[in-house]
Amino acid sequence: MPRLHLPGPIAAGVLDVPADTVRHLHALRLRPGDEFHVFDGRGGEWEARLVSTAGPARAEILRHVPIERELPWAVTLAVGMPANDRMDWLVEKATEMGVAALQPLMTVRSVLRLEGERAARRVAHWQAVVVAACEQCGRNRIPEVRPVLSLQSWLATLPAFDGSDPAGRARCLLAAPREGHAAPFAVWATRYEASLQADSLAARSILALSGPEGGLDPEEAARARAAGFAPVSLGSRVLRAETAPLVFLAACGGLAPQD
Repeated sequence: MPRLHLPGPIAAGVLDVPADTVRHLHALRLRPGDEFHVFDGRGGEWEARLVSTAGPARAEILRHVPIERELPWAVTLAVGMPANDRMDWLVEKATEMGVAALQPLMTVRSVLRLEGERAARRVAHWQAVVVAACEQCGRNRIPEVRPVLSLQSWLATLPAFDGSDPAGRARCLLAAPREGHAAPFAVWATRYEASLQADSLAARSILALSGPEGGLDPEEAARARAAGFAPVSLGSRVLRAETAPLVFLAACGGLAPQD
């Protein structure tokens, strides 16, 4: 059944359909009487029926379905932006795989450089990619794409690290295979879950940092480790900048929350 995002809050009753959504309805060839699902990003989805498609288009909101399709952990990905259309692809696939938020970063080795109005336009574009991916994959929570920052500026926004994140988040650096000090993902995950058993107030969320093409330079990696980011290895193969975060998300999907 088609799924569409509507600006909320949505409530039972008849409502006008925004113009952008009307174009989507036409593309899907929906006619009055056809049913579809809508969501506003606040949780769950609504069953709806198309009432009219002209002047203005209207839909009847029928019933709320409290279903969620999120990862067991809230994962924020801070990524050194890959160039060209690879960032678009990463944003789309990370959304499908359950990321909670995306923080685009410029690093020393970044090919893609964005500032000012150009950066704002790209962030708006990526947020639209996120919404479309949520419509397609069944998610009812919309990840936030945050404003572009330099790695150094972003690290400065984080709470000081004294052995634990005050927000209860695990901090990990997706390290290249050649970095022998990086813990295998399974080892890191076991340590993280053990720390949650010891602290019932932990927020059960993960902050993962991944570099651009060529990875972080040595000074950036050192700053990340000083900020509490534990190097985590995803295996012996060299993964592309847009692949490593997705492998990490897939692995996180297998973590079961501790009750």
